[in-house]
Amino acid sequence: MALHIGIIGLPNVGKSTLFNALTRAGVEASNYPFCTVEPNVGVVEVPDERLQRLGELLHPEACIPSFVHFVDIAGLVRGASRGEGLGNRFLARIREVDALIHLVRCYESGNAPHVDGGVDPVRDVETVDTELKLADLASAEGIAGRLEKVLRSHPRAPERVAYEALGLAIAGLERSVPVREQELTDAQSSTLAPFSLLTAKPVLYVSNVSETDLPDGGAATARLQAVVGSDNVLPLAAQIEAELGELPPADRRVFFADMGLDEPGVSRLIRAGYVLLGLITFYTTANEKLQAWEIREGTRAAAAAGRIHSDMERGFIRAEVAAWQDVLAAGGIAGLRETGSVRAEGRQYLVQDGDVIRFLFNE
Repeated sequence: MALHIGIIGLPNVGKSTLFNALTRAGVEASNYPFCTVEPNVGVVEVPDERLQRLGELLHPEACIPSFVHFVDIAGLVRGASRGEGLGNRFLARIREVDALIHLVRCYESGNAPHVDGGVDPVRDVETVDTELKLADLASAEGIAGRLEKVLRSHPRAPERVAYEALGLAIAGLERSVPVREQELTDAQSSTLAPFSLLTAKPVLYVSNVSETDLPDGGAATARLQAVVGSDNVLPLAAQIEAELGELPPADRRVFFADMGLDEPGVSRLIRAGYVLLGLITFYTTANEKLQAWEIREGTRAAAAAGRIHSDMERGFIRAEVAAWQDVLAAGGIAGLRETGSVRAEGRQYLVQDGDVIRFLFNE
């Protein structure tokens, strides 16, 4: 289950630096536009205190976390929707990801000139968002035009459902409303999903700030929060995160504590990205391994078993389920039955975040 989060933004805002901080991949990060042409993809471990606590209790031979894929996408420029700055190529990369981290520069630097001459996070967000909306409008109108030709010959064809949903999306985009903020039904959103509209993807704004503006992000971050909402903005100092990422964990914790942070900003970002993708975690303890598995929220037990192996989904019998807190309280898996904290669930059970599950199946 490889879901990807794309890191987008204008050139020279720190995308490759943030990618380095997330993955320690050491990709090139230079102060000129289009440093990143081909996207870099990094597989990043999700920080998980629950997994750590279960591991300390159960002492498995292996403790395997869940992961998120991040994609470093080259900077967009004004006119990208018309092909400026290799725009078509980069927009196509954005269509391939499942969610977006929009990195916004909120610091001044003489060493890294801003493409528009000065730092203005609200203007920068509007620039990128406008290009995405224009690209979506052109794409949606093109698809709707092709569907309209089908409906002229076959008015009752099943394509009508998609045509009508596209019409609503187009009307919203013409009012400059991104698809994710339009009042569409779940069915209409599902109908639009195969078209990979850029503004339908969930987005989190990350304000890239200087060390002195931590932990709240400073005045520039406050201006951004006033426009897109404080819950949608995560302040982070990408350069500091990348530099401190090279230190041993103990030293790293000291530095971040001195900056008023309980943990690295990238840890908060990874977890926020996990939520952005609509993911939850369940755990298994088979074969002397404690493993975290990422699944979409709303996944049923049989499908969760299939996340491990397709044979387990086909031969599903039942799931023995306990909350992770109950495992801790019972002192381990063996004590769950004594406390009555384990229950049997069928294939339609909706897996909950933090469930510890043993799947029974016919081989």
